[in-house]
Amino acid sequence: MGKKDPLQALTGNGGGTMRKVLGVAIAIALLVVVVKFPSDAAHWAKELWDLGEEVITGLASFIRQAF
Repeated sequence: MGKKDPLQALTGNGGGTMRKVLGVAIAIALLVVVVKFPSDAAHWAKELWDLGEEVITGLASFIRQAF
């Protein structure tokens, strides 16, 4: 059998381990914010929802004007 390519060891696995650790840390932080500061979390969620609505409305308006 042939030898493995030495550069293959340098190619990562897509940041698998670090991505999982970061994802778990973010999930825990969000859970802590929701539990300790529920009114702030609700306010932030409403602001994000409103921002999403504004983006969709803006895109729809742009598409309507473009055609």
